[in-house]
Amino acid sequence: MPGAEQYLKPEVIRSVARLDLRARFIVEGFLSGQHASPFHGFSVEFSEHRRYAHGDDLKDIDWQVYARTDRFYVRKYQAETNISGYLLMDLSESMDYTHRQQLTKFDYAVCLAAALAYLMIHQQDPVGLVTFDEKIRQVLPPRSRRTQLGNILATLSKLKPTGPTEIAQTLKNLGALVRHRSLMMLFSDLLTEPGPVIDTLKQMRSRGHDVIVFHILDEAEVNFPFSGQVELRDPETQQSLEVDADGMRRAYLEAVAELCGQYRQACFSAGIDYVLIDTSQPFDRALVQYLSQRKARF
Repeated sequence: MPGAEQYLKPEVIRSVARLDLRARFIVEGFLSGQHASPFHGFSVEFSEHRRYAHGDDLKDIDWQVYARTDRFYVRKYQAETNISGYLLMDLSESMDYTHRQQLTKFDYAVCLAAALAYLMIHQQDPVGLVTFDEKIRQVLPPRSRRTQLGNILATLSKLKPTGPTEIAQTLKNLGALVRHRSLMMLFSDLLTEPGPVIDTLKQMRSRGHDVIVFHILDEAEVNFPFSGQVELRDPETQQSLEVDADGMRRAYLEAVAELCGQYRQACFSAGIDYVLIDTSQPFDRALVQYLSQRKARF
């Protein structure tokens, strides 16, 4: 069996049949590297002192109290009220694409969402799930119980890309439903007109929500490895177009760079985390971005 860190690689996780094992292996692989554990230290606040006892962590000793009293006291902490998280899954038919990778964009998104759910539940953070295409299809309200992880994984494992999607309107509807400050994690290829989506993301941010956009593309969509005459098909409209790949490569790559740059700049200016990732990349890049966003709140 490969080492735990191997499960950060999409081509390896493909061989793991069960989604719960995929999530666990991705997280264990992540934590086996140089990454700080997310299971402590982010969401605590000072509560009170108590006398030092054998076995207490020395770094919790309050040396200012010692200087005044000549006695050892340690700081006690209590958990803050954790922010609720929502995993927002785009069911667009365009997500069901891969050129040569082991995972489609949708498979990749599902594995990443499962890993994030695993992390949040183990941090005792409430996390829920929203699936959508042209409208919201399923909603699992945020919970922090261990049974919630099973509910989320069971739902994720049954999801299938369905057809056209309406990202902007769906996010707008969701923003109207969720009144309390939450962490919104969007998983989508964002292959739609960016203007309305960006406007809606900014609205969510202005309402106090933390937002992370996981922009998931296939490796071929990023690098365009085609040559000669190729047939391109729109998975949502089923329309096909035969093109000269060599002749259009430069224009295509410029268009993709412009699209991603537009999202990146708009998200940056609004205080939204933007993670562009393709399906050939290990999962730790996205996990690091999530943890950075979470840690910044405390």
